[in-house]
Amino acid sequence: MRMRPTLSWTPGDDLPPGTTDPGPVTDALSTGGVLVLSGAGMSTESGIPDYRGEGGSLSRHTPMTYQEFTADAQARRRYWARSHLGWRTFGRARPNDGHRAVAAFGRHGRLSGVITQNVDSLHQAAGSQDVVELHGSLDRVVCLSCGTFSSRRELALRLDEINAGFAPVAAEINPDGDADLTDEQVGDFRVAPCTVCGGILKPDVVFFGESVPPQRVEHCRALVREAASLLVLGSSLTVLSGLRFVRQAAEAAKPVLIVNRDPTRGDRYAVTRLALPLGTTLTAVADRLGIPLDDDGVAGQRDGA
Repeated sequence: MRMRPTLSWTPGDDLPPGTTDPGPVTDALSTGGVLVLSGAGMSTESGIPDYRGEGGSLSRHTPMTYQEFTADAQARRRYWARSHLGWRTFGRARPNDGHRAVAAFGRHGRLSGVITQNVDSLHQAAGSQDVVELHGSLDRVVCLSCGTFSSRRELALRLDEINAGFAPVAAEINPDGDADLTDEQVGDFRVAPCTVCGGILKPDVVFFGESVPPQRVEHCRALVREAASLLVLGSSLTVLSGLRFVRQAAEAAKPVLIVNRDPTRGDRYAVTRLALPLGTTLTAVADRLGIPLDDDGVAGQRDGA
């Protein structure tokens, strides 16, 4: 029997405080049919920083917008120089216990699906199947002219070849894989064109100011409709791209459960928010359910830098 979320507060009221009781999350997973929605906080324990959490980079880093990237050749040069350097670190990140727990829940039939707002492919590296990458993936590159997709690893090799000796020290690596570099450090970095048509290459991710493809949004909405409950992991839900699915679940009387240390924009729609770290919390939930994290020998492998 599905439980209708108890909304004892209304928009505009103070958000409810987080709890430390994992019982509701354990109960939801024991029943099954849980749809996971993960955000940047999912990957902080893998060394990839968050935008908005404690120590988040949003106050120090202005992400590239789609409009700037497409309109300004110098902006593209800065982006690719910073992104190429960041990829060397970003691409070596490995799944943490949170990713492994989500993969284990999936293997044991407790999940109906996984939607991630992250672009790091760490869910797949941990063994999760059929992950919907809401904002795309840095592992892929797309040509804006001919639409050809190619591997980021292949592009990294090309950029290394035409930018021999490019090895500045970055002040910070950001959640989008972008490294903080000065214009002086960027220097005369050369951008590689599409090998098919010579067009502009862009990572296959949704930039700020760009919309998530409508068919992808509808696929996620269908997953929400089919799920018994929605489990949000490590997302502040500040942007609409993820918050809309929380609202949809709550409107359909499906329990929304959130694991995030800080308050989120979706707390008013949730039956509970665990103010706990993801890795240890999900590991403890898996233990309560008798689910080992790596019971079939799945190792965290990925096509890194």
